[in-house]
Amino acid sequence: MGQPEQAESNGQVVLESSDDQQTPATDQAAVDTEDVLAEPVSEVQDDGPTGPVRTWRTRGDYIGLALVVVAVLVASALVWAFSDARNTVSQTGPSQITPLLPATALPPTLAEVWRAPSSATQTPVSLDSVVVTGHDGEVAGRDALTGDVRWRYSRDWPLCTVSTAWGKVFALYRKDTNCSELTTLDPASGKRGPQRNGDAALDTRLLNEGSHVVTTGETYFEVYRRDDLVRSLEYGTLRAIVNADKQPRPGCRYGSFAVAGSKLAVIERCYHQDPSDRITVLKPNPEKSDEPQVISSVTVGDKGARVVAVTGNRVAVAVPGKLIVFDTETGGMIAEYPVEVSADELRGDPPGRVVPTMTSTANIYWFTGSRTIALSLVDLNPLWSTPSQGPGTTLAGRVLIPVEDALKVVDQVGGQEVGRIPVNREGYDGPVQLATEGPVVLEQRGDTLVALR
Repeated sequence: MGQPEQAESNGQVVLESSDDQQTPATDQAAVDTEDVLAEPVSEVQDDGPTGPVRTWRTRGDYIGLALVVVAVLVASALVWAFSDARNTVSQTGPSQITPLLPATALPPTLAEVWRAPSSATQTPVSLDSVVVTGHDGEVAGRDALTGDVRWRYSRDWPLCTVSTAWGKVFALYRKDTNCSELTTLDPASGKRGPQRNGDAALDTRLLNEGSHVVTTGETYFEVYRRDDLVRSLEYGTLRAIVNADKQPRPGCRYGSFAVAGSKLAVIERCYHQDPSDRITVLKPNPEKSDEPQVISSVTVGDKGARVVAVTGNRVAVAVPGKLIVFDTETGGMIAEYPVEVSADELRGDPPGRVVPTMTSTANIYWFTGSRTIALSLVDLNPLWSTPSQGPGTTLAGRVLIPVEDALKVVDQVGGQEVGRIPVNREGYDGPVQLATEGPVVLEQRGDTLVALR
């Protein structure tokens, strides 16, 4: 009899012999068949005694762990010591606020109701019934009626300037050699919003043209976009030049600025190539931030010029004794008007390189240094003028012009004086910047903000 062969039949393993006899092999299969799904059993190799089990309870272990903890704590302390958060204080207030209704009638008298130091505001800053002051690194949102502090935000850096744009408070701080730390704050609560690092000059001002904020400067200025504070324009002497030969006139100095919707006007002094000052109108949002787009640029024929105002199609430039109006698109001169402004008043540049103005629904009011001149919103031609200490503000449909010991009430159309409201300024006789918040009249007197009612 030969050796049996193994075969499958209907799923049953059988032993098949040469004489055709079949024998069930179920039991044999149970012995010989290997379960392929079973975990393989590894052979254990005995290497002999392994010694005592190692534990983390020795004196050396505890010393090592202590050193690690100390190192982590020291590193954390160093990070905290040199971080911005360590030197930032943010005390927020209630997010809801009740707007003050605008005054419908002029008050017969005005008296001081509160005052606060505010060296970082060049004009009164107010928004949604909150008055904002800035002094010694602290920005404070105050109740307009009482002066009570609603919120505070401070850093251990000097404040360069405080302003508003797009319903937010803008606080610009000096870090190192320039004003580089810009923070936005909610006017009601003081809650911090978007921030950015910039490269603004130490005496910069923030100008809002509707969709962009401009930082002024003597040799360089930049523009930030509304939505995300991304820089949309760099102009002048750039610290880091990426694309060479893109600046129109490198090496110039900038005297004064004015902005309006989609227009930025600047006085350029390029005496290495021009015999007089130049008025340049730019787009605030060119396709590439370091490739400025010039709308128009012409020399004005005189030195010591100041740009006073710009509209969609006109820009007004003051030179001694006259106001020149140019077309913003072509640069062509439209008109010249005689005005009472002297060479002494135009000597040097205005503080922050911004001419003091105030815009109402009727006119633009320009403070020359000795008088207020009303300019037409349509043509920028002078309408009337009056001696003053500042550009003024509006209340109950009238213009309030600051004069010695009073506010002069003036008709906006004809410039006639229709009344005076006495104000005791306690001997202060310098420039006065005005604003109103509901029935409250705000006066910026140097480094002090005073509320009158």
